[in-house]
Amino acid sequence: MPPLRIVVTGATGNVGTALLARLSAQSDAYEVVAVARRVPPAIGPYRHACWHAIDVGDPDAEEMLCRAFDGADAVVHLAWSFQPSHRPDLLRRTAVDGTRAVMAAAARASVAQVVHMSSAAAYAPGAYGRTVDESWPATGIPTSQYSTDKVEAEKIVAEAARKTGAPEVTVLRPGLIGQAAAGAALRRYAMPAWMPAVAMRALPVLPLDPSVALPAVHAADVAAAVELALAAPGAGVVNLSAADPVRTEDVVESLGVRPWRVSRRTLRTLAQVTWRAHLQPVHGGWIDLAYDTPLLDCSRAQRVLGWSPAVSGREVWRETIAGMRSGASGTGPVLGARSPREMVADLVAGGTVGIRRVP
Repeated sequence: MPPLRIVVTGATGNVGTALLARLSAQSDAYEVVAVARRVPPAIGPYRHACWHAIDVGDPDAEEMLCRAFDGADAVVHLAWSFQPSHRPDLLRRTAVDGTRAVMAAAARASVAQVVHMSSAAAYAPGAYGRTVDESWPATGIPTSQYSTDKVEAEKIVAEAARKTGAPEVTVLRPGLIGQAAAGAALRRYAMPAWMPAVAMRALPVLPLDPSVALPAVHAADVAAAVELALAAPGAGVVNLSAADPVRTEDVVESLGVRPWRVSRRTLRTLAQVTWRAHLQPVHGGWIDLAYDTPLLDCSRAQRVLGWSPAVSGREVWRETIAGMRSGASGTGPVLGARSPREMVADLVAGGTVGIRRVP
């Protein structure tokens, strides 16, 4: 049997890198075509894929994706943007316009299957601290652009899947996805890009609420779920997380800080004021997301995919924070570390928090 031809968008990101590592280890089973805005060096998990430099949010992306999708058995759509948080138009360009281009190109190229990476952030508030299954309303958290964009992207996928001759679709809704190699990238999402990793080891206190409980899952476990989904076309919506959530005590222990107990309202205000002042890149909507995202019942993942996580939620968090503190990184443009020269260039070009132009 010839290998399955799998196209992965957003292939240099957190999950994309983990997925390429998994699929490339089985070269007799998979032929990997990778799509990214910036092509990485041909080392590590990136060296076995055939690369296409495509920005999925580009107005011409559908045409370019059609060529990349030619002959594909399945498309795994992972492409997403987290920064610059002060440019919601750019974030939506990738999240919404990019998803629309991917689904249109998949239909035109007669791709049989699409695995779409959504998020637990698509769920509506109202069940904080409780587990929900896939029947919980996926209407999002209105104050979080990440959440509302995930909801909109799911709607595009669902609408495309209803058309005659459309690909079979699986939508994965993971919790917080972590791994050590994403440390440098995740630190840039949470802190100004020019701030060194050592700053995380010098935090004296951290404003926290003792009620925090977040679903989390390791990037390698998500990659395993994607592979299982490729073998179960049209599995529908599937939750992914470790059984144990990340709690306040895990945050305190991993960072080695003294907690400063504050209310949700105070914490959100602090985030929003400093974000508006361009002192840090975390919009107040992320605080709402931390409070309002429910925990996940993943029994359907076991039932329809045969999936269960290998890494506990606590270990996911500890590994990820250790990676952030040490500056652990990958070799590609998304997970790679920034040199001092690059950090200074970011500061000069975009101020304390970058505001890049359209790629």
